[in-house]
Amino acid sequence: MSNRTGRVLLLIAVLYLAGVACKKKNEHDIPQAKTYPADVVVKWLGVQTSMLNRPSGNPFGFNPARYMAYCGIALYESILPGMPANRSLYGQLTDMPAMPVADPGLPYHWPTCAHAALAAMTRKFFSVVPAAYNEQAVASLENELNTKLQAEAGTDVFQRSAAFGTEVANRIFAWAQTDNANWPTTAYQLPAYYPGMWQPETGAPVNPYGGYNRLLVPGSLDNVASPPLTYSTNPASPYYAQMNEVYTVSKNLTPEQKLIAKYYNDSNPGYPAGAHYISILKQLMEQLKPALDKAALTYAKTGISLCDAVTGSFKVKYTHLAERPFQFIRATIAPGANPVWQPFLATPGFPDFPSNHAVFSNSVAYALTSIYGSQTALTNATYEGVMADIGKGPENLGSRRYASFDAMAEEISISRLYGGIHYRYSCEEGAKQGRKTAQNIDTRLKFLK
Repeated sequence: MSNRTGRVLLLIAVLYLAGVACKKKNEHDIPQAKTYPADVVVKWLGVQTSMLNRPSGNPFGFNPARYMAYCGIALYESILPGMPANRSLYGQLTDMPAMPVADPGLPYHWPTCAHAALAAMTRKFFSVVPAAYNEQAVASLENELNTKLQAEAGTDVFQRSAAFGTEVANRIFAWAQTDNANWPTTAYQLPAYYPGMWQPETGAPVNPYGGYNRLLVPGSLDNVASPPLTYSTNPASPYYAQMNEVYTVSKNLTPEQKLIAKYYNDSNPGYPAGAHYISILKQLMEQLKPALDKAALTYAKTGISLCDAVTGSFKVKYTHLAERPFQFIRATIAPGANPVWQPFLATPGFPDFPSNHAVFSNSVAYALTSIYGSQTALTNATYEGVMADIGKGPENLGSRRYASFDAMAEEISISRLYGGIHYRYSCEEGAKQGRKTAQNIDTRLKFLK
């Protein structure tokens, strides 16, 4: 080999190694998602909560937890290339489609990816909000963040990142449309009445097919449910004792118990069904200030846990058709009372067992504890400034301070006993079901490689 040929080969080798080194350096220099705050997530949660908090009516159906879950999944997948220790949920969640692949040789701006994904998901999912309000709220924040993030990222990186986040959202939303949330359309028929069977106080059964929604995590409901108590009118029976406690408590409610019941009743104004937890999620991020990667994990994991817990709760409710306290108390404990016995809160139009509030709150508490630990304090100010009459004229519902997520779940669970719409066993077993559901998800769903 001539000296000239050798010099040419040496030069090629040097240039190649320099290119590899440069590429590796550039890849290494691209900031990871954990280096950014979660500001864009908080802002989009602010828009979502403003849409969810409706003064009257509920245009969202009875599983807004779907919004929380799918938005969280889209957020997580949109910044996943910026979280090298994490793995995709594709192949883990039921029927989830493959996600687009980010170019490893090009830089991305992860806040922009997150922003684009949440903008698209909010616009699509919250279309049930009056169109003018929806578009104004989404467009306003979208324009604000577009200007800010493009200045931070540069035009090319911004456009690439926005396109990636939007494509993730489009695929997640299309997948969400196949989860049986609106199935079936046939009217539900209760079976012939038998003692202890639930019957709605007014109107048709609410959300009777909620238990048919596709589970996000296969096996999340395995071995989570308990049987209801055995019906009995015998005053010495556990069933009678449980119902009698509801009656007794209703006669002696303290102002604090009334406040707790009212705070988590979520009605007029309020957050429909499980949507209160989206408000709690926003406040958690404001108070704990997680980085973008941890915020995405929190959003996805908590939403997934809550979504499957909602499905599981309605599945058990309409399997057992357990009666509500008002039925038993009026027929057996206080028959013929004048005036007829009334619970402190209006009874929802679906069966008693288990308590939705207990199931939902404990699934959320378990998921949050798995991320932030068992001693993390949180203040829930969802209804700070909201005036309500709990027996002595309008007063501010204020805020609720908790030493842990479990403490919050415990109060939310017992609020339904104070409201007179669940007996204690339904709350306690519902709490177990919610925790077990989230625990199954924690065991099966892997976020780390």
